[in-house]
This record gives sequence, C-alpha cells and structure tokens, in this order.
Amino acid sequence: MDASAPLQEIKKILDPATVVRGFNLQNGDYAADFGSGNGYFVVPLAKSVAPDGKVFAIDIQRDMLDVVRAKSKLENLHNIEYIWSDLEQPNGSKLKDDFVDLVLATNILHQCDDKEAIIKEASRILRSNGRFALIEWEAGENASNFGPPHEMRISKETAISLYSNQSFSVKEEFDAGSNHYGIIFVKKP
Repeated sequence: MDASAPLQEIKKILDPATVVRGFNLQNGDYAADFGSGNGYFVVPLAKSVAPDGKVFAIDIQRDMLDVVRAKSKLENLHNIEYIWSDLEQPNGSKLKDDFVDLVLATNILHQCDDKEAIIKEASRILRSNGRFALIEWEAGENASNFGPPHEMRISKETAISLYSNQSFSVKEEFDAGSNHYGIIFVKKP
C-alpha cells in the first residue's frame, strides 16, 4: 500500500486547504491553531495569511511542534511561531490580549478536562468580532465509529452551549467532512 494512502483517506474526510479557504483569511491576519498537533492546518493557515500575517502553532506536545517546524521548513514558510504550552492554564497561549483574528481548534475540545479554560483563552486573545473555528468529531447514534470513543465526543449542541456561555455567538456552520462538524463562533464586542 502507498504510504500516502492513509493521509489521502483523511483528506477525503477533512481537507485542511478547503476548510481554511472558507475562513476567508487575508494577508496580514493573525491566526492561532490551538492544539496544532502535526500541523495539519498550520501550513494552509500560514499560506492564507502570507506574507504579512502570522500563525501561532500551539501544542502541549513539544515533539508535535518539531513536526510542524519541519513541515513549514519544507514549504519555505517563515510566518509561523511555535508555542509549547498548556492551553488549560491561565494565559495558556502566551499571546497578548485582543491579538488574533482567528482561533482554530480541531479535535481538541473533547480531550480537554477544562473546556471552559480553552474557550476563555480564545476569548482573551481574539480581537473584538474575532472568530473561533471549532472542528470536532460528530457525536450521537449516527456518528461514525472512526475516531475517538463516542463517550468522549462533544455534541454540536453542547459545544454551542459552552461557547454561548463564554461571550461567543454562532456565526455559521461549515462543512468539515463526513465525520466532523464545524462551527464558526464570533467573539461578542
């Protein structure tokens, strides 16, 4: 089997370039990828805000940031900052208040013990009317068995409730593939 086959299968499920295009980022925007992992979204984000914008790849696993660093080097991208941090801690992103235009969190909320801390941190660093893009695994009886155990997943309704309680409102939902839901929240001024 071709070594790229698993990646191609994942892209059919959740294509990062297509998703990022839907965020309508502009040259000069700042974006933070909460739980950037292996950089699946970091490279498309960095390309979409280049040359004057910046992406902050934030992860609790230092080795994942090394993977992102290697990918960005291969892509000759120089507008990425790597932050090793625990987002569940106060000021976890290490970014300034009212600093970024978009926060992206993909498949991390269901893993967090303190979900409200993640949401509060996003609110702190987002500019007024900044956007928080959430991508999570579908939950419920019709959800695929692909991905994390069903008992760990967060329903769309629960996510909307969590964000609505923390100064966000739903702007729109977007197609995040067959196994995920995507919601863009806007920080209330």
